[in-house]
Amino acid sequence: MSASFDRVFVGDVVSADAILTDGFVAVRGETIAAIGQGSPPPATEVLDYMGKLILPGLVDGHMHTSSAMGWPGIEGATRSAAAGGVTTCVDMPYDVPHPVTDAALLAEKIGWVERTAHVDMALYGTILKTGGVGAIEGLAAGGVSAFKLSTYEYDPVRFPRIDHPTMVAAFREIAKTGLPVAVHNEDQELVERLTAEARAAGRTDPIMHCRTRPPLAETMADLEIFEIGLETGAHVHIAHSSLARGFAIAETFRDMGAQATGEACIQYLCMTEDDIVRLGGRGKCNPPFRTADEVERMWQALLDGKVAYVSTDHAPWPLERKQSADIFANGAGLTGLQSFAPLMFTLLDERGLPPTLMATYCAERSAKLHGLYPRKGAIRVGSDCDLLVLERGQFTFDEAAIQDRPETRWSPYHGRAMRARVAATVLRGNLIWDGTQVLAEPGTGRFVRRLPSG
Repeated sequence: MSASFDRVFVGDVVSADAILTDGFVAVRGETIAAIGQGSPPPATEVLDYMGKLILPGLVDGHMHTSSAMGWPGIEGATRSAAAGGVTTCVDMPYDVPHPVTDAALLAEKIGWVERTAHVDMALYGTILKTGGVGAIEGLAAGGVSAFKLSTYEYDPVRFPRIDHPTMVAAFREIAKTGLPVAVHNEDQELVERLTAEARAAGRTDPIMHCRTRPPLAETMADLEIFEIGLETGAHVHIAHSSLARGFAIAETFRDMGAQATGEACIQYLCMTEDDIVRLGGRGKCNPPFRTADEVERMWQALLDGKVAYVSTDHAPWPLERKQSADIFANGAGLTGLQSFAPLMFTLLDERGLPPTLMATYCAERSAKLHGLYPRKGAIRVGSDCDLLVLERGQFTFDEAAIQDRPETRWSPYHGRAMRARVAATVLRGNLIWDGTQVLAEPGTGRFVRRLPSG
């Protein structure tokens, strides 16, 4: 019998709804052409992953490839993504030296994606601190999947705080595009005052990062951005809630008719204040780690369906930016792309939860919010054949195996016991990670535009 498909992938096929034991995914060209169970159909090539899990390639809705070294950082970060089973990255706009604030800069960054990325990428846009609202329409037309603004200023050019009048005007314009606007949610006045007091007292040890960015700093910012969203009609999204209360606040605003959502970064599902004491600068991220009790509340929010999706907030600072004894002098952000899939599977498995939740929260839901579904984020006929293959077992995460640049081969999860490893990654039907090496060349990845509504 002649082959009717280009490739068939055989294994236990995991979707958001079910697990097909001894299943298969058949491909023509770059798209899924058939899904089934039992004997696979004829194909030119059969890739046998029997006994392993085949999930949708992960869609990481929140990462920063270019905060440290600019757009050349795309190549290494997406190489790490390929090794981690992340087939689509949604990249933040806070790049050096120029954040993505207009259509021309967006087009220039797309060029870097098309030349250097190992996996597919969608892109955020943002605005200048002043005078940038008029560029919103052009960014939307250029294909951004969402916008990102901040209530906290890390840099007046790269990562500015947007004042309330400008934020209102920006939300009104973004509402016209129908795109979501994610917001970095911390109250600047409170954090700056507490940080100054800590420094004056000589307290620059790791736990003070948590103490100077208390839950109140986060929930105050949540309330102001959702109020502006309610007023303007914009879909406002918490870029990273470390608190279950953030999702409860979003739900309250949804009950009032607002479009209000929030995401949980994976570190807030497993890391606690004890971990930043242990890790020092390597454990610094914003918002900070919370208490063990808060981690449990975060899990309950996820299981209750209140979390939009789970992301990494991957920010690959060079290790030299994470080693100061003064916690306030370290860069804020964690590496997380290559550990994302094994860690999420492990966290679910440790709680007796099924991997279908991984397909839901780390692929389907993130793809939906960013307007990439059903092309991305699902194993279904007609979708891009983006797959993650997990091998279950007893493994240890080793930061030396990270595929990014040498100076970013560090991880807060180094040495952690994992219950799975990424055995293969498939992008648009082609094997790009075989369990030991990245097979994709720079430029294999493509820019993925947000799909039209409906």
